[in-house]
Amino acid sequence: MVTAELDYRTKIVKSLGQLPPFSPVLNKLLATLAREDVAYSELAGIIEKDTVMSGNVLRLVNSAAYARRSEINSIPHAISVLGISKLRNVVLGLSISRMWSGVKTPKVWSAARFNLHSIAVAVMSDNLAQHVSVNYPEGAFVAGLMHDFGKLLMAVAMPAEYEQIDQMKLASGRPLWECEREVIGADHAALSAIALEEWNLPVQIRRAVEFHHRVSENPSFEAEKEGATFHLSELIDTADQAVNRLGVTVHELPPGTPKHEHPSEPLQRLTDEEATWKLMGDFECEFEAIRKFF
Repeated sequence: MVTAELDYRTKIVKSLGQLPPFSPVLNKLLATLAREDVAYSELAGIIEKDTVMSGNVLRLVNSAAYARRSEINSIPHAISVLGISKLRNVVLGLSISRMWSGVKTPKVWSAARFNLHSIAVAVMSDNLAQHVSVNYPEGAFVAGLMHDFGKLLMAVAMPAEYEQIDQMKLASGRPLWECEREVIGADHAALSAIALEEWNLPVQIRRAVEFHHRVSENPSFEAEKEGATFHLSELIDTADQAVNRLGVTVHELPPGTPKHEHPSEPLQRLTDEEATWKLMGDFECEFEAIRKFF
């Protein structure tokens, strides 16, 4: 088993080099995640260096989702209205989700489904973090955005195994992470965490991603909650379940899978009914605005 673990880890780290590199702007934005003292002027300066991204950000913040009485016509203005955290999330979502769409992957892989699911879970996680007490709420969007990144790494580094896992899940209806562990000895959450460690993202985000399907297996679960009601991994898992119930999935659902009209059941494990409906309204508004960019 140790040899198998070293083998998949080596393949995953190597596959990171096969992906398009981060732009200088994205590198600088990711570096700000570990800091609490990011100034408006610094963030504006980073975003304004990418004219295409600046234009997309202004289009988004002037859409119906962020409707204002007057037009937002500059990045500093957008930051002053939305705040540093929200605007940084928007830029990270637009940057990360789109840059890997052209990577060589197996035929069963859908970049469009993957990107939409990732951004949907990110938006849902961020909205949940505003309604419940959770450790490291500022990392909810990025943790949601990157929670399934290991699936992409698996598709790039181990395409044959990825197709085998996909067929196993369709045939058996078992949870995907169980099939992954059976085939390669690790699940996509663990592979995602390896990438986040390589990129030096905050440990709170890495741990939330690594254990979002296996919350109870996190040996530092209680300590990491830091007095909050919920652990960030619980929040990511809930957002993932809710988004899947909306039909925004990475994988095709197995035949006979029951359809769910509303994701209220998983959400109400963390929030009450009133907060759930408020959360869903905010989510639908934001998600519909940002999905137009994909």
